[in-house]
Amino acid sequence: MELNVIEAIKGLWYGTGIMMMDPKQVIMIVISLILIYLAIVKKFEPLLLLPIAFGMLLVNLPAAAGSGLMDGSTSFLRPIKDASELASGELLWKIKEGGEYMLYAAKTQPGGLLYYLYQGVKLGIYPPLIFLGIGAMTDFGPLIANPKTFVLGAAAQLGIFFVFFVALFLGFDVKEAASAAIIGGADGPTAIFLTSKLAPHLLGPIAVAAYSYMALVPIIQPPIMKLLTTKEMRMVRMAQLRTVSSKEKILFPIVVTIAVVLLLPDAAPLVGMLMLGNLFRESGVVGRLSETAQNQLINIITIFLGVTVGATANAATFLSTKTLSITLLGLVAFGVGTAGGVLIGIVMYYLSGKKINPLIGSAGVSAVPMAARVSQVVGQKEDPQNFLLMHAMGPNVAGVIGSAVAAGILLNFFK
Repeated sequence: MELNVIEAIKGLWYGTGIMMMDPKQVIMIVISLILIYLAIVKKFEPLLLLPIAFGMLLVNLPAAAGSGLMDGSTSFLRPIKDASELASGELLWKIKEGGEYMLYAAKTQPGGLLYYLYQGVKLGIYPPLIFLGIGAMTDFGPLIANPKTFVLGAAAQLGIFFVFFVALFLGFDVKEAASAAIIGGADGPTAIFLTSKLAPHLLGPIAVAAYSYMALVPIIQPPIMKLLTTKEMRMVRMAQLRTVSSKEKILFPIVVTIAVVLLLPDAAPLVGMLMLGNLFRESGVVGRLSETAQNQLINIITIFLGVTVGATANAATFLSTKTLSITLLGLVAFGVGTAGGVLIGIVMYYLSGKKINPLIGSAGVSAVPMAARVSQVVGQKEDPQNFLLMHAMGPNVAGVIGSAVAAGILLNFFK
């Protein structure tokens, strides 16, 4: 009797997830806990970093991973002589083998919860829906009032194309290079959308890198901005923006949708949903739809997107030299994008007769509205009475459109 109890305890112990863990899973669990800490305590992009980190934690716990959370549906076959041998829940399959049909009893095991939720990422559904909510929350007024800032939003995408060629030089294939480079747009949904189409095996590390750098905008950007500009440039006070009419705000999303989709059809899912959300906001006739897109819809999709993307970051795919390379490439892309926006801002500073503050160029990366706030903060360190926020929002929202267009270009070439 004593022996049976001991054997039972041993069996229970060896059946726990602790006995199934390997060192790589331990490392991934530690990384996920660090990301949870950054999301909760440091408030680094918590709305997406927290569900991503928890999804990462869940998929690397052996017991949870063994429960098939991310497994697809599977079918089990057994040969039978006739339909009378079918058990409850089994289906009759006829399979041709060697010129004649053999009978099999088939039973399908459904996939796990996260597998089905992940289909929204895999099929490119969630990122456009998030763009719908972003559009409903975005005021394009500063961009319409000063359309020249479109150039700054475009210039900040320089990091994407620069790193694309660097990644090719380092040995990445074109699809992986494009997916790593899109991190430079500082737009998480766009990075996820493009990667899910081109390199889904890299989705976990690219999503974590993209949202981490978005969260680190206040740390990464200021040194680059100060390095490239003089005190005189940083102190420029820009003229107040003109008032934008309601008619202009309604026409803007319609015109942008027509122009972008006609020129670049692959950008239609992101740009189309972004502009639809903005039209909900500006039309003034669908308040309920605008409210839903801004709140309930985007919150639900954010949960599904974050948890399932995090669940792709298992130890086998995440802990590799390629993942480290992607992280470093993303940082380079983000830095070059920031520098590109500032440098074109300097060109505009001189062309305008020193009336444009080049600091607003850094906001061309699409981390809305954090990048615009950084422009404001850096400017006010030189002149506390200088208010750049609304001017910086122009290139900032232009960057959202720019990153979506850049993704469409890469998708058009390499899908």
